[in-house]
Amino acid sequence: MKILGINGSPRGSRSQTLRLVQAVLDGAESAGADVELVDVCKLRIEYCNGCLVCCERGECVKKDDFAGLFEKMLSSDGFVFGSPNYIDSVTAQTKTLLDRMADAIHCQMFIGKYGCAVSTAGGSGADDIVAYLNGVLQTLGANTVGGVGVVLGGDPETIVPAEGRAYELGRILAKAIENRETYPEQEKFHAAMLERMRALITANKDRWHHEYDYWQAVGRMP
Repeated sequence: MKILGINGSPRGSRSQTLRLVQAVLDGAESAGADVELVDVCKLRIEYCNGCLVCCERGECVKKDDFAGLFEKMLSSDGFVFGSPNYIDSVTAQTKTLLDRMADAIHCQMFIGKYGCAVSTAGGSGADDIVAYLNGVLQTLGANTVGGVGVVLGGDPETIVPAEGRAYELGRILAKAIENRETYPEQEKFHAAMLERMRALITANKDRWHHEYDYWQAVGRMP
């Protein structure tokens, strides 16, 4: 069981979000998972330019650090995504990573994987970022097991109880992977996404050769 922590805060070792991501990984490790932390802000990941070559050939025209990180994601059983709230959204570094994953969404490559999310905010909106990141994970095909958002409000001690919640979240994530937990509402969402993506790829099969071949190979085409 491998769980990957992806921290999108640019604040390095001073990041409060990093503390939550690490706490999730610590909890997961205590429950038997192999864990790894990735600092997205130390990687060179360029903007998506919408060329759709990934849909056609299964590779990106950008030659940067995305491919290596994406391979780690594909080889992981679970994830924790973390980002602080920067003006009512995730950080630019986090969004740049997510924007490069259209092919993974079209192919629903995270089906069978599990995830969760954490976020910090100075004044408000941490729970909104958690909901957004969990929504992205579900859109990719993963089941989500919860999240931890904390508004610090100028009090550095606020992070301490949140770390405890994040640790327990990590244990929940590991157990969900171990037990192959299912969630009825999420299963409905995944089924609807499969139908939506099947229709999209079928409509574009003359151009998106890689994605159509992928769907055939995994047995999703009638």
